[in-house]
Amino acid sequence: MAGAGQVADGPPESLSLVVSPEEAGLRLDQFLARRTAYSRSRLARWLKAGQVRVNGAVREASYRVRAKEEVALVVPPPEPTELVPEPRPLDILFEDAHLLVVNKPPGLVVHPGAGHRGGTLLNALLAHCPELAGVGDISRPGLVHRLDKDTSGLLVVAKSAAAHAHLVRQFQARTVEKTYLALAWGRFREPQGEMVGEIGRHPSQRQKMSARPRRGKEAVTTWRVVEELPGGLTLVELSPKTGRTHQLRVHLAARGHPVVGDATYGGGAARFQGLPRLAGVRKLVSRQLLHAWRLSFTHPQSGARLTFEAPLPEDFQAVISRLEHLEERD
Repeated sequence: MAGAGQVADGPPESLSLVVSPEEAGLRLDQFLARRTAYSRSRLARWLKAGQVRVNGAVREASYRVRAKEEVALVVPPPEPTELVPEPRPLDILFEDAHLLVVNKPPGLVVHPGAGHRGGTLLNALLAHCPELAGVGDISRPGLVHRLDKDTSGLLVVAKSAAAHAHLVRQFQARTVEKTYLALAWGRFREPQGEMVGEIGRHPSQRQKMSARPRRGKEAVTTWRVVEELPGGLTLVELSPKTGRTHQLRVHLAARGHPVVGDATYGGGAARFQGLPRLAGVRKLVSRQLLHAWRLSFTHPQSGARLTFEAPLPEDFQAVISRLEHLEERD
């Protein structure tokens, strides 16, 4: 298999698929997503390039397939990627031939992008597992979800095209269970609840998301108070049922309980002003205190339900310990 930055040798692979009666009426891109292990982004590129034919004729992604039609797909060799493997320690909780589960530390970007050409989790994953280079999206091989730079915790990574497609379908069907822990400002009126509403780009600040966008998508988060801590802070458990950008941070901020340390959504250093009792806590907070604590999904090969937990990172634990020390002094 070709490594990152290389192109594999060999002829293109060809697939021939026959549409079943149950699949009749599906869009061509939907049919291919169901019947192959390739990502939707790759299929879209191949459709646009004319590498998919239905009964010998090139068709667009929106074409509705009919029973007994033959769909032929020519799969080109893996495309070159600019991603460079960079060895670094990884906290891997589980790994087999199909996937791995990693505990991401805070401050680490998940994949390269603007301002982060290297030094990311994905660069380290490619050094550990070179076969990721040909799995899923070329710009984010192996990844099926992500975490913000300053959010710590669990990520599942696919090591094969089949595992990638299976995990993507689980996320789309909302059968992957994700549970986060956050330290939030204020006291919640109820011990648990659900936050529902649309989330989209902020109308004027394009780097932010908003619970009151001009155009947004449905976002649902359930929450439960874990512990009320001294200083008016609350440890809360969050379970997103949808996967919108910054969803948990936006939902908490919209309720008046932004994540401690989240300057983007009102929970940063300015929030500590006028609270001398929390001066020691403020010195320990360098990022939003949000942690992907538990992750549960179905193994793409065995069908077993897997559940993983990652302990709070040291900086998060240090803040909680300092808050508990405040209580001892009262």
